[in-house]
Amino acid sequence: MSFAPSWRKPMVKTATDVYTGNSSLVAAVQRTGIANLHPRSYSSIGLFARYDGNIVGGLLLGAGMMLAGACPGTVLAQVGVGVRSGYYALGGAALGGIAFIRYIQPHMTSCAKQSPAPKGEIRTVHEGLGVPRSVVFLAFEAVCASVIAATAVYTTVGPEAKISPILGGLLITSAQLISVLLRGSLIGTSTSFEEIGHWFWDLFKGDLLPKKYTNLLFVAAMSAGAYLTSKVFPALGEVSELAVSPFSATLGGFLMIIGARMAGGCTSGHGLSGISLLSISSFLSIGACFVGGGLMGLLLG
Repeated sequence: MSFAPSWRKPMVKTATDVYTGNSSLVAAVQRTGIANLHPRSYSSIGLFARYDGNIVGGLLLGAGMMLAGACPGTVLAQVGVGVRSGYYALGGAALGGIAFIRYIQPHMTSCAKQSPAPKGEIRTVHEGLGVPRSVVFLAFEAVCASVIAATAVYTTVGPEAKISPILGGLLITSAQLISVLLRGSLIGTSTSFEEIGHWFWDLFKGDLLPKKYTNLLFVAAMSAGAYLTSKVFPALGEVSELAVSPFSATLGGFLMIIGARMAGGCTSGHGLSGISLLSISSFLSIGACFVGGGLMGLLLG
């Protein structure tokens, strides 16, 4: 598996379209006060720095995504349309949530108690730089627009892309808007696997029903939406099977959820929502995610 297989060609442009739309949407929501959206705080695992959880978690998230051929969100769409490797990745992700709750979250909770977030903690890029939010927002939008222009000029959308990346970006941004209006929060998927972990260990206490399930409902609807879309528009459900072995998919699913929860978010929670809020932790997490994915891609050859 190479670092940039053909099925990933449109992803850079789609991701950039999503960043552009999401950041504009979040800026509008914050300005109008429709919902109270808070930038993401740091995540610590007590190793070397306040943001070490974001960095180490991001590395694991990227490595796991490369192995699984999916992120914590897209694996749900894969299951919805019947991609075989998606089922293995989902199983590994569930195991990752179970292991995280038992072995990693208690340690992270202890770290948070020993080193709580200081009052007036700087959470955003513009606060850290001491400049108005609008300055950083416009700079970020300019970078996104430049990437879109470059990919439009120098790359092509391959036959594996069923819809335009621009349309894909608009649809995801629309989902973000609906989430804000109906749930009062931004999109995030990896928390659902944490809820699976809680549910698993609560079963040993005799609790048959999950105590927390809002994100489980959200991701179940994502998978159902992919399934229904593939039935209504069969051409959209015709996807090429990814060259991912069951072992690689399972291990990748496990690592990406361990990493995502360690970092406090995944490619949707940090990559879409957190970066749109200009959260420092989100930029660090997603930057580490790209590094982890790149290193794993080089290792796999």
